[in-house]
Amino acid sequence: MFMDIVEKYFTGLSERQSEQFQQLEGLYREWNEKINVISRKDIDALNVHHVLHSLAIAKVISFKAGTKVLDVGTGGGFPGIPLAIMFPEVDFFLVDSIGKKIKVVEGIAGALGLKNVMARQLRVETMKEKFDFIVSRAVTAFPAFVALTRKRIRESSLYLKGGDFEEEIRDFKDKISVYNIPDFFEEEFFETKKLIYMKFLK
Repeated sequence: MFMDIVEKYFTGLSERQSEQFQQLEGLYREWNEKINVISRKDIDALNVHHVLHSLAIAKVISFKAGTKVLDVGTGGGFPGIPLAIMFPEVDFFLVDSIGKKIKVVEGIAGALGLKNVMARQLRVETMKEKFDFIVSRAVTAFPAFVALTRKRIRESSLYLKGGDFEEEIRDFKDKISVYNIPDFFEEEFFETKKLIYMKFLK
């Protein structure tokens, strides 16, 4: 069951949160028929490959109420939408340069009744506003991600990435913490997945 995988690692969800997580798979299947934002293979593993992967961030940080979080290159809404369900008192701004992906995000956020989600077709380098945190799933190499986002961050960035990226983070070693996602989740998919947590000095 879809909810089993979320409740396996996150206890104490409200009835509302449980309902929203349960609706995700059906909503993504429905939207994916109209606008393909998730591969056929991945849609069958949505709960692990996308929802649970996004929620790895919630294993490292618990955003405080009123916090403003920017999701850069959100694609179909990851990690922003699962995090918005998990943290209903936090404001999430999801951006992507591709308009059809934002249409999917808006449709799903609307169907879920997520009042804490705003989505826009934007490139982060054109933005002026600052956010407390920036989250993202491997939109580019880590140095490029830092260069694109550093002027938009007040506190920290949390970057989900897989594979071997030692060379990418070499110049940031003293500024980041790297978390192994298999320490949080036991599914085989996460074997090479990591979370890079970078704090910015005030």
